[in-house]
Amino acid sequence: MSNQSILRITRELSEIQKGPDLSLAVACRDIDVRHVRALIIGPPDTPYEFGFFEFAVKFGREYPTKPPAVTAVTTNSGRTRFNPNIYAGGKVCLSILGTWRGERGEEWSSAQGLESILISIQSLMSSNPYENEPGFEDGKSEFDKKNQVDYVAKIRHETLRVSIIERLEDYLGIGREKVPGVLPYNADDDYRENLLDAPFEPFKDLCKRRFLWYYDSYLSAIEIEKEKHADGKRFDRMPFEGAGNIMEGCFQYTSLKKRLETVYQKLNEEMDAWGAEGQVATQKELSISSNLQRQYEQIVEFYKNNDSVTLDLELVDKNPFVWQLVLFGRPMTNLDGGMFRIKLYLSTKFPDTLPRIKFETPIFHHRVSKDGILCYNPTRKDDLKSHIEAIIEAVEEESPAYDPRTLVNPEAAKLFWGTPDEKKLYNRKLRRSVQESTEY
Repeated sequence: MSNQSILRITRELSEIQKGPDLSLAVACRDIDVRHVRALIIGPPDTPYEFGFFEFAVKFGREYPTKPPAVTAVTTNSGRTRFNPNIYAGGKVCLSILGTWRGERGEEWSSAQGLESILISIQSLMSSNPYENEPGFEDGKSEFDKKNQVDYVAKIRHETLRVSIIERLEDYLGIGREKVPGVLPYNADDDYRENLLDAPFEPFKDLCKRRFLWYYDSYLSAIEIEKEKHADGKRFDRMPFEGAGNIMEGCFQYTSLKKRLETVYQKLNEEMDAWGAEGQVATQKELSISSNLQRQYEQIVEFYKNNDSVTLDLELVDKNPFVWQLVLFGRPMTNLDGGMFRIKLYLSTKFPDTLPRIKFETPIFHHRVSKDGILCYNPTRKDDLKSHIEAIIEAVEEESPAYDPRTLVNPEAAKLFWGTPDEKKLYNRKLRRSVQESTEY
């Protein structure tokens, strides 16, 4: 592969990693940029909502003259077809990849790149994926309408089970019993089968953090679907599904809810354990402990001389791995008069593992979950001052651009982005939580 090709791939990876799109992530081993892992977060308001869909991308020597080869990894070990264009065997049918005949102008050109490929794949994850199958685009019969509903129903179930719950169970080492009609998923096995390579899990921390962000949405989806589909009812087979390229199984929402709650509990236990691990690291005088202590002292000094933001910052029990931030509401804003205690939990693996942020003071906010998990996105992952700034911005920003991937509190988000009357109700609920914050 030419140096120009490698430089092009490296630049594309860097642009995606530094870009604002929260639904895409890419990674590769330092020794080989030709083999890339990509993660697509399922789009909101679709059966793929907030699912974790992984792909293996292999760039050939002729890139960008020819497109890379893309293989779906999240396939339930080759047993589940998540979309008419994403096969159980991993094949991704797209004209841009040359794996499907398309209209003139839809074929690959060197002006395109990895990001355009991932966006094209993401566009397949629509609210009605049934129509992606050739010949079924305009299905208007009662037969087609029923199939569309049934297809969405089983994709939503398997998105929750395979792409989210089982992925997190594997990350956390949670054992699970086999459920009749349901096949287990193992991302490592998939990757070894497809790429004949050693285990590589670059999205482990990202998926854990996003799970905490979207936990309320996952739980809400399960509660709604549980009322529609009895446990044990088998998935309906679609007319375009065939042997070896199908989505089989049965609904098990009662079990999924319990498993979802267990994953959430384990993630919180993991977060709490970071403090004890940090104390050990401090006693051993590890460099990560000194690094965090130094960053803490620099940040405290910075905000002493910053009149635009009022906050207190201290280490909990003098532990540089657990910070407590007290944020005072800025005057003339909806947070005016409020006082919010926020905990920052840091891992000994920072910055590869990013901080977990949790509001100890309850607040009604579209960027804060019911349990206090904050959705924020720092510009510099390794700089804790950037994290503090992003935390403040996420909480204080009153007119953010609409991005459904940051709305971790469904009730608050519905009001915030609703009608003028709903926005007024949101502001009243927020102000009430601000007023009560000083009593917490």
